[in-house]
Amino acid sequence: MPQPSVSPASGDNSDPALPSAGRQGRRSHAALLRYLGKRLVISVFLLFGITLVTFILTNLVPGDPVAAAVGQRAAEDPAVVAAFRAKYGLDLPLPQQYANYLARLVQFDLGTSWQTHNPVAKDLSTAIPATMEIAFAAIVCAAIIGVVFGAWSAYKRGKITDQVLRMVSLVGISVPTFWMAIVCFYVFYYRLGIAPGSGRLTPGVSAPPHVTGMYTVDALLAGDLRAFVDAAAHLSLPTLVLTLYTIGLLTRFSRTSFLEVLDSVYVRAAKAKGLPGRTVFFKYVLRAAAIPILTVVGLAFGSLLSGTVLVESIFSWPGLGSYAYQSASNLDLLAVMGVGLFVGVVYLSINLAIDIAYGFIDPRVRVG
Repeated sequence: MPQPSVSPASGDNSDPALPSAGRQGRRSHAALLRYLGKRLVISVFLLFGITLVTFILTNLVPGDPVAAAVGQRAAEDPAVVAAFRAKYGLDLPLPQQYANYLARLVQFDLGTSWQTHNPVAKDLSTAIPATMEIAFAAIVCAAIIGVVFGAWSAYKRGKITDQVLRMVSLVGISVPTFWMAIVCFYVFYYRLGIAPGSGRLTPGVSAPPHVTGMYTVDALLAGDLRAFVDAAAHLSLPTLVLTLYTIGLLTRFSRTSFLEVLDSVYVRAAKAKGLPGRTVFFKYVLRAAAIPILTVVGLAFGSLLSGTVLVESIFSWPGLGSYAYQSASNLDLLAVMGVGLFVGVVYLSINLAIDIAYGFIDPRVRVG
């Protein structure tokens, strides 16, 4: 007896010719696009908030920026003060100043520094690569060593290896970076003489042609081996100081993340099934622990970019920290706002990159 034909339900819009795996792939891609779109929209609003907070906080700084810019004696002349305020729009109401500031930002114009008389964007283009050269080297070394130490400490929980690594990480976090910088400079440069002095290059060594602003990278691109070796040698001590601190932070946090995953039910079940330890680590433990570790690595990188004032001062490194300190000391408001905006954008970009990485590592994040 022939069987009656069964038609699809009226509420089912799926294509019978489309495989189930294909439909799931399309839904996954759509969820990922929605997730990325939400993060981009949120980032736009956060960027606007960064500009507003930076502008307000900078204008609340105590002190007279006019006197700092033109000198105390010139500031006593009302005509000079009025001309200066009119030139830089300081005689306008704050809402109008903020509107003008946003209008300049749209054109990528951060204004002109009152101290250097250069465009703030030009000053930042020189200072930022110098700091990024240290920060990139430090975060790469610290991330690799810190995660390895954290995993090793977690797997050796309670043993002598765990105790030693925890002690090392505690010392790395507790010791102030400026004191560590002074000790490293004294030991490796003054006493042992195995590290070069301050600055980015030895006097007499020409800087490589400007491409990225990072001397080691530019020297490699230009094929200048002498400049590369000299720049890398000068980079070693500042990188060592920042790496030691960051290793301590990442080791302790990575250890905690790995311990939480190792104590989970699914990892215990995988071990009970007799899976090799390497398979359990890379397939289950590392992937689950990667999300919180990525967060700390991103925040540590942002901290390195914005918090290297003392280290740069000790090693006479002309980076963002030194520029920010000089600008704040001289009440150079446009330069201070430029530095604050850059730091805010750095943290915003890092958080956005981490959120995107979350979506690829754990599908549950983008679905939620």
